[in-house]
Amino acid sequence: MLQIGDIAPSFSLPDADMDVFDLAAERGRHHVVLYFYPRDNTPGCTLQAADFSDHEDDFARHDCIVVGVSPDDCLTHAEFRDEHGLSVRLLSDVETEVCRLYHVWQAREVDGVRKMGVARTTFVIDKDGIIRHTLHNVAPRGHAAGVFELIRKLQKESLNGNRQEQRGNA
Repeated sequence: MLQIGDIAPSFSLPDADMDVFDLAAERGRHHVVLYFYPRDNTPGCTLQAADFSDHEDDFARHDCIVVGVSPDDCLTHAEFRDEHGLSVRLLSDVETEVCRLYHVWQAREVDGVRKMGVARTTFVIDKDGIIRHTLHNVAPRGHAAGVFELIRKLQKESLNGNRQEQRGNA
């Protein structure tokens, strides 16, 4: 299980437009909200993606990008994005390699049947690639607002750390 303070495992996945997102390329540039969700076009997943999309500018003002990952393919992501007017980047993990890497591909019981699926989980990763927060089994409603508060605090800490570092170098 990944813990707070661990280096976030690097990965590259295609998005809805089949452009590749590389987590390592964001180091030193952005904080990253990496959220895993079960499937496109389900009520909870739609609510969560729409909520993150509605607040994407707020996250961007705090040097943060938001990306969602599910096992759906790129075409399904594109249709989901276009149908609901989503702006956050949706990444396709058809082989569930990244889901497994982040330990969110888990056995669940649905209607008495045990099957594998994505546990709705969010990771807040700082600009240094360090996992700063993990949120497991999240409820979609209000989730984006709660995550935004974590990012706001993280950015404030980051700015304060840079100021102290600059004073130390002066």
